[in-house]
Amino acid sequence: MRAALSGGDVATVLIDPAGRDEAAFQAFAEVLVPLIQAAGAAAIVVDDSRAAGRVKADGLHLSGGDIEALGEAVTRLQPRLIVGASGFETRHEALEAGERMPDYVLFGRFGADADAEPHHKSVALAEWWAEIVELPCIVLGGGELSTLEAAAETGAEFIALSRAVFGENVDPAAAVGAANEAFDAFFERISR
Repeated sequence: MRAALSGGDVATVLIDPAGRDEAAFQAFAEVLVPLIQAAGAAAIVVDDSRAAGRVKADGLHLSGGDIEALGEAVTRLQPRLIVGASGFETRHEALEAGERMPDYVLFGRFGADADAEPHHKSVALAEWWAEIVELPCIVLGGGELSTLEAAAETGAEFIALSRAVFGENVDPAAAVGAANEAFDAFFERISR
């Protein structure tokens, strides 16, 4: 994690339980949250509001696509914590989630970036959302940095990277640096 955070601009890190039990996940998050925050990024815990509070995370991300749980989290936690969500498979579900006023909506599923390219459904939803909704969105990028432009072209405010930064035989610092360079070049090109 330190290497990735040292590689360049990182706005947020989503800390996913990835199969850990509650105690192991909390211990994992307790180590990561201070590192992330010291680097100037927001530390967001995925799917565990108690752990988010205990480890003093900056926010909570709900990944299950549950509109009611999202509404409850927004009511209970905002503005003290950032609240975001994912798991919405249709435009209708995404709009219902947006009506609950989370801080952001993410298109893509954790662990679904095995392919080089971002998932076509995530790209389509992010592109549609960014065009008509003011609430920020994040799109999960593909598993290879060479495909970042496909995610950037959606107009999403943020692009989440997982395997492209933390995959096997990847230097996280170099990957974050390369991602920042690719984004800078893309945005410079489209602003002309």
